[in-house]
Amino acid sequence: MRRCSSGFLPVTRHLVTTVPWWDTVDLLAAHVVGALVAADPALGAAMDAWAGDDDLWLVRAALLHQLRHKERTDAGRLFAHCLRQASHEDFFVRKAIGWALREYARTDAAAVRDFLAREGHRFAPLSVREALRNIGA
Repeated sequence: MRRCSSGFLPVTRHLVTTVPWWDTVDLLAAHVVGALVAADPALGAAMDAWAGDDDLWLVRAALLHQLRHKERTDAGRLFAHCLRQASHEDFFVRKAIGWALREYARTDAAAVRDFLAREGHRFAPLSVREALRNIGA
């Protein structure tokens, strides 16, 4: 089976920004971008840039790219991206923060609980509620 190389990331960026809606962005983030970053950790710097972009769909893709990484999740990067966008006004970004944290909580619930105990006040209630949905407070 053929796989995309890290050179495919600009194509995904183009798709995320020109065909922006949650269903397209979420699939690209979790299945394409996440796989590219897992195969080439140097692409993490691009995710850091996307996480701070003005385009809400790039932000959402950066937040969600580690959804399938489980124990390979870079928790520091995940938490940093969430904090960077904690006050974002958009529903899709707030929901992505909660979803990304909830998915990581399946692997390390204590880390997510500790993170939210320290920083939860910075997030919208939607993000916190989504993050804690399966693990409680």
